[in-house]
Amino acid sequence: MSEAHVSDRIEVDAKTQNLAKVREFLHGTIKRSALPAADINKVVLAVDEAVANIIQHGYAGRDDGKIEVQIDADEKRFTIRVIDSGISYDTARGADANKDLDMKAHVTAGSKRGLGLFIMRKVMDEVRYDSKEGQQNVLTLVKNIKAA
Repeated sequence: MSEAHVSDRIEVDAKTQNLAKVREFLHGTIKRSALPAADINKVVLAVDEAVANIIQHGYAGRDDGKIEVQIDADEKRFTIRVIDSGISYDTARGADANKDLDMKAHVTAGSKRGLGLFIMRKVMDEVRYDSKEGQQNVLTLVKNIKAA
């Protein structure tokens, strides 16, 4: 049984071992929401990619940063905000500029990187990135919940 409105947050150090803690938090919050089972892995994958990218690129491997994950969900939308104060990411130069990435060619070329934002855009209904350089980055991921 899901609640009508779910709101929760977690803050973790920017360390790869905390990816599991974020996934555990997500699963616990999802259980209390109206998010359909078919969308659970998509949401977890998108958030996992976002947090991993922040750890690797936003904090450039430093483990002294913080990452906050906020969830606000109701019967229509499951919204996640991933907030950090690491290096800003220029989405215009990243996957945002190449929404029609040829996945087969990318993999054939041996590329294993640069797919995070592409994956997020494929599995989520909305992906927004706002940044105040040197202050705060906010990645908003939204999964719409369709009526049963």
